[in-house]
Amino acid sequence: MSVKIITDSASDVLTPYHPAVSVLPMTITFGDQQYRDKEELSHQRFYELLIESEQLPSTSQIGPAQFEEAFQAQVDAGHSVVAVILSGKLSGTYQSACIAAEEFPQKVFVVDSENAALGEGILVQRAAQLVDQGLEAPEIAQRLEDEKKDIRLIALLDTLEYLKRGGRISKSVAAIGGLLSIKPVIAVQNGEVCMLGKARGSKNGNNLLVQEIQKTTGIDFERPYCLGYSGFHNDMLQKYIADSRSLWEGHAEHLPIGTIGATIGTHIGPGAVGVAFFQKR
Repeated sequence: MSVKIITDSASDVLTPYHPAVSVLPMTITFGDQQYRDKEELSHQRFYELLIESEQLPSTSQIGPAQFEEAFQAQVDAGHSVVAVILSGKLSGTYQSACIAAEEFPQKVFVVDSENAALGEGILVQRAAQLVDQGLEAPEIAQRLEDEKKDIRLIALLDTLEYLKRGGRISKSVAAIGGLLSIKPVIAVQNGEVCMLGKARGSKNGNNLLVQEIQKTTGIDFERPYCLGYSGFHNDMLQKYIADSRSLWEGHAEHLPIGTIGATIGTHIGPGAVGVAFFQKR
Protein backbone atom coordinates (compact mmCIF):
# COMPACT_ATOMS: atom_id res chain seq x y z
CA MET A 1 0.00 0.00 0.00
CA SER A 2 1.50 3.35 -1.04
CA VAL A 3 1.30 6.48 1.10
CA LYS A 4 -0.11 9.83 -0.02
CA ILE A 5 0.44 13.16 1.73
CA ILE A 6 -2.41 15.67 1.87
CA THR A 7 -1.93 19.22 3.12
CA ASP A 8 -3.68 22.60 2.96
CA SER A 9 -2.59 25.54 0.83
CA ALA A 10 -1.43 27.45 3.92
CA SER A 11 1.66 25.22 3.84
CA ASP A 12 3.20 27.19 0.96
CA VAL A 13 4.95 23.95 0.01
CA LEU A 14 7.41 24.42 -2.83
CA THR A 15 6.40 23.58 -6.39
CA PRO A 16 6.58 21.33 -8.26
CA TYR A 17 4.97 19.09 -5.66
CA HIS A 18 6.36 15.67 -4.86
CA PRO A 19 4.20 13.02 -6.65
CA ALA A 20 2.85 11.83 -3.28
CA VAL A 21 1.69 15.32 -2.22
CA SER A 22 -1.76 16.84 -2.79
CA VAL A 23 -2.75 20.36 -1.67
CA LEU A 24 -6.29 21.37 -0.73
CA PRO A 25 -7.11 25.07 -1.18
CA MET A 26 -8.12 27.39 1.62
CA THR A 27 -10.67 30.09 0.72
CA ILE A 28 -9.51 33.73 0.75
CA THR A 29 -12.18 36.44 0.91
CA PHE A 30 -11.71 40.08 -0.10
CA GLY A 31 -14.96 41.91 0.58
CA ASP A 32 -17.67 39.91 -1.19
CA GLN A 33 -15.25 38.11 -3.52
CA GLN A 34 -14.00 34.61 -2.66
CA TYR A 35 -10.98 32.85 -4.16
CA ARG A 36 -9.63 29.31 -3.93
CA ASP A 37 -6.07 29.83 -2.71
CA LYS A 38 -3.43 29.05 -5.38
CA GLU A 39 -6.09 27.78 -7.79
CA GLU A 40 -7.91 31.07 -8.37
CA LEU A 41 -5.53 33.39 -6.51
CA SER A 42 -1.78 33.39 -7.09
CA HIS A 43 0.51 34.76 -4.41
CA GLN A 44 1.34 37.78 -6.58
CA ARG A 45 -2.33 38.60 -7.19
CA PHE A 46 -3.01 38.17 -3.47
CA TYR A 47 -0.50 40.90 -2.61
CA GLU A 48 -1.93 43.17 -5.29
CA LEU A 49 -5.37 42.83 -3.70
CA LEU A 50 -3.92 43.17 -0.19
CA ILE A 51 -2.35 46.53 -1.05
CA GLU A 52 -5.46 47.75 -2.89
CA SER A 53 -7.92 46.73 -0.17
CA GLU A 54 -8.75 48.97 2.79
CA GLN A 55 -9.65 45.94 4.90
CA LEU A 56 -7.72 42.78 5.58
CA PRO A 57 -8.97 39.65 3.83
CA SER A 58 -10.28 36.67 5.76
CA THR A 59 -9.21 33.05 5.37
CA SER A 60 -11.81 30.28 5.69
CA GLN A 61 -10.84 26.89 7.04
CA ILE A 62 -11.21 23.74 4.97
CA GLY A 63 -14.32 21.87 6.08
CA PRO A 64 -14.65 18.19 7.05
CA ALA A 65 -16.56 17.37 3.85
CA GLN A 66 -13.70 18.59 1.65
CA PHE A 67 -11.21 16.51 3.61
CA GLU A 68 -13.49 13.46 3.58
CA GLU A 69 -13.79 13.65 -0.20
CA ALA A 70 -9.99 13.89 -0.58
CA PHE A 71 -9.37 11.05 1.88
CA GLN A 72 -12.01 8.84 0.25
CA ALA A 73 -10.46 9.23 -3.19
CA GLN A 74 -7.05 8.11 -1.95
CA VAL A 75 -8.36 5.22 0.15
CA ASP A 76 -10.52 3.99 -2.75
CA ALA A 77 -7.39 4.01 -4.90
CA GLY A 78 -5.68 1.71 -2.39
CA HIS A 79 -3.55 4.30 -0.61
CA SER A 80 -3.12 5.25 3.03
CA VAL A 81 -2.92 8.95 3.89
CA VAL A 82 -0.90 11.22 6.15
CA ALA A 83 -2.47 14.69 6.41
CA VAL A 84 -0.11 17.49 7.48
CA ILE A 85 -2.22 20.45 8.55
CA LEU A 86 -1.90 24.12 9.53
CA SER A 87 -1.47 24.72 13.28
CA GLY A 88 -4.63 23.99 15.22
CA LYS A 89 -4.02 27.18 17.21
CA LEU A 90 -4.23 29.27 14.04
CA SER A 91 -7.17 27.61 12.27
CA GLY A 92 -10.00 25.11 12.67
CA THR A 93 -8.69 23.28 9.59
CA TYR A 94 -6.85 20.73 11.74
CA GLN A 95 -10.07 19.89 13.61
CA SER A 96 -11.89 19.47 10.30
CA ALA A 97 -9.25 16.99 9.13
CA CYS A 98 -9.55 15.03 12.38
CA ILE A 99 -13.33 14.81 12.05
CA ALA A 100 -13.02 13.54 8.47
CA ALA A 101 -10.29 11.04 9.39
CA GLU A 102 -12.61 9.31 11.88
CA GLU A 103 -14.31 7.70 8.87
CA PHE A 104 -11.05 6.00 7.84
CA PRO A 105 -9.52 4.24 10.86
CA GLN A 106 -5.98 2.94 10.29
CA LYS A 107 -6.09 4.47 6.80
CA VAL A 108 -5.78 8.21 7.47
CA PHE A 109 -3.41 9.80 10.01
CA VAL A 110 -3.62 13.52 10.79
CA VAL A 111 -0.63 15.54 12.03
CA ASP A 112 -0.95 19.04 13.49
CA SER A 113 2.14 20.74 12.07
CA GLU A 114 2.01 23.33 14.87
CA ASN A 115 3.27 25.65 12.17
CA ALA A 116 2.27 27.58 9.05
CA ALA A 117 3.60 28.76 5.70
CA LEU A 118 7.25 27.75 5.18
CA GLY A 119 7.38 25.89 8.51
CA GLU A 120 4.41 23.72 7.61
CA GLY A 121 5.79 23.33 4.10
CA ILE A 122 9.08 21.78 5.17
CA LEU A 123 7.20 19.27 7.34
CA VAL A 124 5.25 18.27 4.22
CA GLN A 125 8.57 17.89 2.38
CA ARG A 126 9.90 15.79 5.24
CA ALA A 127 6.84 13.55 4.96
CA ALA A 128 7.61 13.10 1.26
CA GLN A 129 11.20 12.15 2.11
CA LEU A 130 9.90 9.46 4.46
CA VAL A 131 7.56 8.17 1.75
CA ASP A 132 10.59 7.80 -0.52
CA GLN A 133 12.36 5.89 2.25
CA GLY A 134 9.54 3.33 2.20
CA LEU A 135 7.96 4.04 5.59
CA GLU A 136 4.30 3.20 6.12
CA ALA A 137 1.71 5.85 7.07
CA PRO A 138 1.65 5.18 10.85
CA GLU A 139 5.46 5.37 10.99
CA ILE A 140 5.52 8.57 8.97
CA ALA A 141 2.90 10.22 11.19
CA GLN A 142 4.84 9.26 14.32
CA ARG A 143 8.12 10.54 12.90
CA LEU A 144 6.49 13.84 11.97
CA GLU A 145 5.01 14.23 15.45
CA ASP A 146 8.50 13.80 16.87
CA GLU A 147 10.48 15.83 14.34
CA LYS A 148 8.11 18.81 14.12
CA LYS A 149 9.54 19.94 17.46
CA ASP A 150 12.81 20.65 15.62
CA ILE A 151 11.26 23.12 13.15
CA ARG A 152 12.12 26.80 13.43
CA LEU A 153 10.31 29.45 11.35
CA ILE A 154 11.72 32.97 11.73
CA ALA A 155 10.80 36.01 9.66
CA LEU A 156 11.82 39.67 9.31
CA LEU A 157 9.01 42.11 8.49
CA ASP A 158 9.46 45.20 6.34
CA THR A 159 6.43 47.07 7.65
CA LEU A 160 4.24 47.34 10.74
CA GLU A 161 1.21 48.39 8.69
CA TYR A 162 -0.46 44.99 8.53
CA LEU A 163 0.13 44.18 12.19
CA LYS A 164 -1.65 47.48 12.88
CA ARG A 165 -4.53 46.65 10.53
CA GLY A 166 -4.96 43.28 12.20
CA GLY A 167 -5.10 44.88 15.64
CA ARG A 168 -1.89 43.23 16.83
CA ILE A 169 -0.25 46.61 17.54
CA SER A 170 -1.71 50.09 18.09
CA LYS A 171 -1.76 52.89 15.53
CA SER A 172 0.65 54.96 17.66
CA VAL A 173 3.16 52.11 17.92
CA ALA A 174 2.95 51.56 14.16
CA ALA A 175 3.43 55.28 13.46
CA ILE A 176 6.49 55.55 15.70
CA GLY A 177 7.87 52.31 14.30
CA GLY A 178 7.48 53.64 10.78
CA LEU A 179 9.33 56.84 11.60
CA LEU A 180 12.17 54.89 13.21
CA SER A 181 12.23 52.25 10.43
CA ILE A 182 11.56 49.47 12.95
CA LYS A 183 11.79 45.94 11.51
CA PRO A 184 10.18 43.27 13.72
CA VAL A 185 11.44 39.68 13.82
CA ILE A 186 8.69 37.15 14.42
CA ALA A 187 8.55 33.37 14.79
CA VAL A 188 6.07 30.54 15.10
CA GLN A 189 6.46 28.89 18.50
CA ASN A 190 4.17 26.22 19.96
CA GLY A 191 1.82 26.73 17.06
CA GLU A 192 1.41 30.48 17.52
CA VAL A 193 2.99 33.62 16.05
CA CYS A 194 5.16 35.56 18.49
CA MET A 195 7.51 38.55 18.42
CA LEU A 196 11.21 37.81 18.97
CA GLY A 197 12.65 41.31 18.69
CA LYS A 198 12.85 44.59 16.80
CA ALA A 199 15.66 46.29 14.89
CA ARG A 200 16.16 49.70 13.29
CA GLY A 201 16.66 49.41 9.55
CA SER A 202 17.03 46.48 7.18
CA LYS A 203 20.72 45.86 7.91
CA ASN A 204 20.15 45.54 11.66
CA GLY A 205 17.03 43.49 10.94
CA ASN A 206 19.02 41.02 8.85
CA ASN A 207 21.61 40.81 11.61
CA LEU A 208 18.90 40.10 14.18
CA LEU A 209 17.45 37.38 11.97
CA VAL A 210 20.88 35.76 11.68
CA GLN A 211 21.36 36.00 15.45
CA GLU A 212 18.05 34.29 16.14
CA ILE A 213 19.06 31.42 13.83
CA GLN A 214 22.44 31.19 15.57
CA LYS A 215 20.64 30.77 18.91
CA THR A 216 19.39 27.39 17.72
CA THR A 217 21.48 24.22 17.58
CA GLY A 218 22.14 24.88 13.89
CA ILE A 219 20.48 24.11 10.57
CA ASP A 220 20.11 20.42 9.74
CA PHE A 221 20.90 20.37 6.03
CA GLU A 222 19.95 16.68 5.79
CA ARG A 223 16.30 17.59 6.26
CA PRO A 224 14.24 20.12 4.27
CA TYR A 225 14.76 23.85 4.70
CA CYS A 226 13.40 26.83 2.81
CA LEU A 227 13.77 30.58 2.45
CA GLY A 228 10.82 32.70 1.44
CA TYR A 229 9.57 36.20 0.82
CA SER A 230 6.27 38.03 0.68
CA GLY A 231 5.21 40.45 -2.04
CA PHE A 232 6.28 40.89 -5.64
CA HIS A 233 10.05 40.45 -5.74
CA ASN A 234 12.80 38.87 -3.68
CA ASP A 235 15.21 41.83 -3.47
CA MET A 236 15.06 41.90 0.34
CA LEU A 237 15.60 38.15 0.47
CA GLN A 238 18.66 38.34 -1.79
CA LYS A 239 20.07 41.06 0.46
CA TYR A 240 19.45 38.84 3.50
CA ILE A 241 21.15 35.88 1.80
CA ALA A 242 24.20 38.07 1.12
CA ASP A 243 24.25 39.28 4.74
CA SER A 244 23.86 35.73 6.09
CA ARG A 245 26.30 34.00 3.74
CA SER A 246 28.12 32.34 6.64
CA LEU A 247 25.01 30.27 7.43
CA TRP A 248 24.90 28.64 4.01
CA GLU A 249 28.45 28.55 2.60
CA GLY A 250 29.87 25.05 2.49
CA HIS A 251 26.47 23.54 3.24
CA ALA A 252 24.21 24.26 0.30
CA GLU A 253 24.92 24.84 -3.38
CA HIS A 254 21.29 25.70 -4.00
CA LEU A 255 18.95 27.53 -1.61
CA PRO A 256 15.30 26.54 -2.04
CA ILE A 257 13.23 29.72 -2.26
CA GLY A 258 9.45 30.05 -2.13
CA THR A 259 6.81 32.69 -1.57
CA ILE A 260 4.80 33.33 1.58
CA GLY A 261 1.09 33.08 0.91
CA ALA A 262 -2.13 34.50 2.27
CA THR A 263 -2.36 32.80 5.67
CA ILE A 264 0.73 34.55 7.06
CA GLY A 265 1.01 37.23 4.35
CA THR A 266 -2.24 38.86 5.49
CA HIS A 267 -0.58 39.81 8.78
CA ILE A 268 2.98 40.58 7.67
CA GLY A 269 2.37 42.31 4.35
CA PRO A 270 4.81 42.51 1.43
CA GLY A 271 8.58 42.86 1.81
CA ALA A 272 9.07 40.24 4.53
CA VAL A 273 11.69 37.49 4.40
CA GLY A 274 11.58 34.19 6.27
CA VAL A 275 13.63 31.08 6.98
CA ALA A 276 12.28 27.65 7.93
CA PHE A 277 14.50 24.75 8.90
CA PHE A 278 14.89 21.73 11.16
CA GLN A 279 17.44 22.46 13.85
CA LYS A 280 20.12 19.86 14.53
CA ARG A 281 19.51 17.29 17.24
